[in-house]
Amino acid sequence: MNSIRIKKGLDIPLSGKPGPTIEPHVLPTDTVYVHPAEFEGVKAKLLVEEGAAVKRGSPLFFNKRLTALQFLSPGGGRVEEIKYGPRRVIERITIRLDSKEEVEAFKKYSPEQISGLDRAEIIGHLLATGFWAHIKQRPFSRIADPEATPKSIFVNAMNTAPFQPDFHVIVKGHEQAFQAGLDLLTRLTDGDVHLCLAAEAENSSKAVTEARNVQIHAFSGPHPSGNSSVHIHHVDPMDPHDKVWVVRAVDLITIGRLFLDGEYPADRTISFGGPGVRPEACRYYRLRHGAALAPLLEERLRDGEHRIVCGDGLSGAEVDAGGGLPFYGSGLTVIPEERERLFMGWFAPGWNRYSPSRTFLSTWFRRNHAWNLNSNLNGSRRAMVLTGLYDTVMPMNIMVDFLVRAVLAHDTDEAIALGILETDPEDFALCSFICPSKMELSHIIRQGLDEIEQEGI
Repeated sequence: MNSIRIKKGLDIPLSGKPGPTIEPHVLPTDTVYVHPAEFEGVKAKLLVEEGAAVKRGSPLFFNKRLTALQFLSPGGGRVEEIKYGPRRVIERITIRLDSKEEVEAFKKYSPEQISGLDRAEIIGHLLATGFWAHIKQRPFSRIADPEATPKSIFVNAMNTAPFQPDFHVIVKGHEQAFQAGLDLLTRLTDGDVHLCLAAEAENSSKAVTEARNVQIHAFSGPHPSGNSSVHIHHVDPMDPHDKVWVVRAVDLITIGRLFLDGEYPADRTISFGGPGVRPEACRYYRLRHGAALAPLLEERLRDGEHRIVCGDGLSGAEVDAGGGLPFYGSGLTVIPEERERLFMGWFAPGWNRYSPSRTFLSTWFRRNHAWNLNSNLNGSRRAMVLTGLYDTVMPMNIMVDFLVRAVLAHDTDEAIALGILETDPEDFALCSFICPSKMELSHIIRQGLDEIEQEGI
């Protein structure tokens, strides 16, 4: 096992960390949702209409740009509503579940068969079931091109952002499915499959630390040591024309279950926490894929208005509390909404306020305190100032100030030279958190990557 220590970064002491307890029963729901808009780069073409009967695993829509890529129903029942947004973009498909759910049957594979499967058969099965969308390709962090052969594949079994699920908790009971997923990935590349995990992780599972047929790397240090870009940068750096695939370990369990069980997995385990969640409710829950979020949120949130974030509190996306669990949903973070402006807040001693710098007294005397942070920017947006502050939390060899300026100036050649192709927007979420100018750096980097992708490298 290769051990790598990351020194630059920042662990945000956010309150509401989920405990290692998993709710034993799947939370009940009578409705599941599919959100086609969450799949970047996918242009959806419907295969069903309102009122149509579907099974769990029936095709709902396919990608016009890659017709072999289909997306399936996470539940069996009837299509209750298809909601369209501007320009007839499909925003949401609502499926009312039947009491006796029908399930589409797929081919089942034994662990021995999986180890010898042909690459084309694996890709074809993943495309037909929509689970190919779990595999992302660098650069640009898009759904992987099935025609490409990656230089290597990285499996992320750790995430240091608050609060992503502890994979060692998630994998319990799914050890065989996880190893099956790893074996599948080894058939998709001529290079190595790298499994990246946290060094000295609590409740560590042998299924992770002793995984077979992969290169194991243990990372330690503050966030963003758990980001896949950091892993690639330190283990197998990319050249501009290289292609590297990235898979989250929590999604690999779902892929393994698909091949072993021969059906669309009914449920998944997610983490649930944050300052807006009641302390006794901060734990792991089992939800149906696409399940309505209302039964989970009911009576588990603190009083007041909250923002529901799918993913971590730094780079996650806000979701509608009246909607369903997104396809990529592995954790929910609840943060209180706060719009009040504190007059001359920077002038106060700051005993009860968190600061990533040493501006407030709390930094000196309350270092181990867990803070109830909220959505307040604590200031207005202003002009970007060259400070070098971003580089204190960026563990990769990237000059963030100059890279952001190159993107804003549409200087794509300079952005490529400064290393934008080996990054993902999530890598700049921590820079946005500490930014004195309140800039959305992740959004800026996403725009830069899109522009380079359109122009070509």
